[in-house]
Amino acid sequence: MAQILASATVQQLFERLKKSNSTLNFDRIEEGLNAAKEAYGDEMHWTGETLLAHALGGLDVLLPFEPDEDAVIACLLHHAVGVGGFDLPELERRFGDKLRSLVSGVHLLSHVTVRNRHTSPENLRKILLTVSDDVRTILITLCDRVHILDIVSSLEPEDQRRVSQDSLQLFAPVAARLGIYSLKNSLETCAFPIMYPSDAERIASQIELLHARHGVDVLDRITEFLSEKLAEHSLDVQVETRRKHPYSIFNKMRQKGINDVTEIYDYYACRVIVSDIEECYKCLGVLHNLARPVTQRFKDYISFPKPNGYQSLHTTLASLPSVPQDAVIEVQVRTKQMHREAEYGVAAHWSYKSFGSTARAMEQVQLHSMLATQEPLEETEGESHLVDHIYVLTPGGEIVELPEGATPLDFAFRVHTDLGLAFRGARVNGSIVSIDYGLKNGDIIEILKRGTPQPSPHWFKLLKLASSRAKLRRHFATQDRPALIVNGRRLVNELLRKHHLSPLDEDLKLLKVCDGERLTYQQREDLLMKLGQGSERISSLLMRLDSLKDLRDADTSATTLPDPVSTNIPAKRSVVLEGGFPMPTRFAQCCKPDEVNARRIVGVVNRAGIVVIHRQKCGMLRQANPERKIKAKWGS
Repeated sequence: MAQILASATVQQLFERLKKSNSTLNFDRIEEGLNAAKEAYGDEMHWTGETLLAHALGGLDVLLPFEPDEDAVIACLLHHAVGVGGFDLPELERRFGDKLRSLVSGVHLLSHVTVRNRHTSPENLRKILLTVSDDVRTILITLCDRVHILDIVSSLEPEDQRRVSQDSLQLFAPVAARLGIYSLKNSLETCAFPIMYPSDAERIASQIELLHARHGVDVLDRITEFLSEKLAEHSLDVQVETRRKHPYSIFNKMRQKGINDVTEIYDYYACRVIVSDIEECYKCLGVLHNLARPVTQRFKDYISFPKPNGYQSLHTTLASLPSVPQDAVIEVQVRTKQMHREAEYGVAAHWSYKSFGSTARAMEQVQLHSMLATQEPLEETEGESHLVDHIYVLTPGGEIVELPEGATPLDFAFRVHTDLGLAFRGARVNGSIVSIDYGLKNGDIIEILKRGTPQPSPHWFKLLKLASSRAKLRRHFATQDRPALIVNGRRLVNELLRKHHLSPLDEDLKLLKVCDGERLTYQQREDLLMKLGQGSERISSLLMRLDSLKDLRDADTSATTLPDPVSTNIPAKRSVVLEGGFPMPTRFAQCCKPDEVNARRIVGVVNRAGIVVIHRQKCGMLRQANPERKIKAKWGS
């Protein structure tokens, strides 16, 4: 029975596809369908459908966008990765590299969810938007989500809430960013009553009372009145009406601090669709003569489109005949092309029978332009790190963010230090790759481990992540710790001897307080290890030790220790700190700033509360905590 149903569904979908675009290569699409049947068999999707039925459901949602062959085949096969012996290289062999790229991107995006993520929803949205420069990737993902919500009632309550949360926080905002309002509205309408049942019920009750007061046929009256009046002015128009969606009402209530639907200006809305831009403005003039326009509610998105390309004239009318006196109506005036773009956004030009590859080029340019110029959905500090990064998957479906050019070795260290240290090799998309293989968006990576870690110093040249190199460096330091401590002690004793000071004792008392912080014996040994390793500068040690003054006073054999601040540094004028607050300062030994070689300076507050002055271009500043930096300049 399920097979008969699937066959009937396929035939219906193909008939609709042929009506929308008869120029498609249906032999190739048929090959994609057969590959899907071959891969899926009787495998089940987590929603309880067969994988084939689920893929066909997503295709059903995709059809109004007039998809091309690769989009149709990718929609059919995007669940095939890792199922039935299929992998990305096999898909590329059978259907080409473009199809592989599409399926890889959709497979990756299907794992972007709010649950169990340390990444903010805004950054997850950016992953959805930036993981591919092909809008088909995100469009197929959105259509798949809409289909899941179509059958959400068959899921367990916990799964219903999880899917709805992802839809409201991730996928609907992304659809809005791309201007695909048809999918945005579908996602929000289904998910809202599941995520906010009491609010949905309250708003539904208010809407019911409003309809009882205004009459359920109010929109029909508006349509009839406007069509008749605009026709009298020789305007051939199509009038569509709508009531504001409950989730949009819910958001506006939260934003405006209101409690009742009657306080929302644009609950009733209609779209007047005309032939060209000139008729848009002519129609607007007629509307403003028919009713009173509400002050400051007019917006000209034709002359000044929204960042996602949306265009229309917006006006809000009060006292419109045929409308109850206490109701206002928002009117949007647009051309047919603007209307299609308002529904389908960045995917609105997909009429491949007319535009072909030119439409694809237009889409790519529009998508790049849109994402480059839009403001973020929410201002979040430190988001620039997402630029030039890729997103890959573990075999279990976890998303891992890496810089472009990262290798499987970077991936292993990012997942876990022990996995990186035990690295033996890697499979990417099912195939063994070299250690320096450049990873790509959507790659699925499996790390092969050694029984005993055998990291190599050669790995430092392969690792792109500073954090991974630091983990490797710490490992080697731990392995050589005793020898490094001995070397560090030797370097410190040489420095002390140079200044006629006693050598370190067994308890390392000289190192007891460093940078104003009291160190345990273990931490004192750690400091020696870093000095022996070269990761700490021995030349700056004397300035960091609080015990030197006591040591000089107690050690009768010690000669006067030169002031490390003034040693070999030219005389300097005073330094003025940001805000004019008086704080103790000293000059960094790493760059030795003075007015001759460093006109621009910056301070870093150390743990002892002393502001250390550096040249503005000093390389050591890259390691400084940004919160400890303070603006500084030379005093007069």
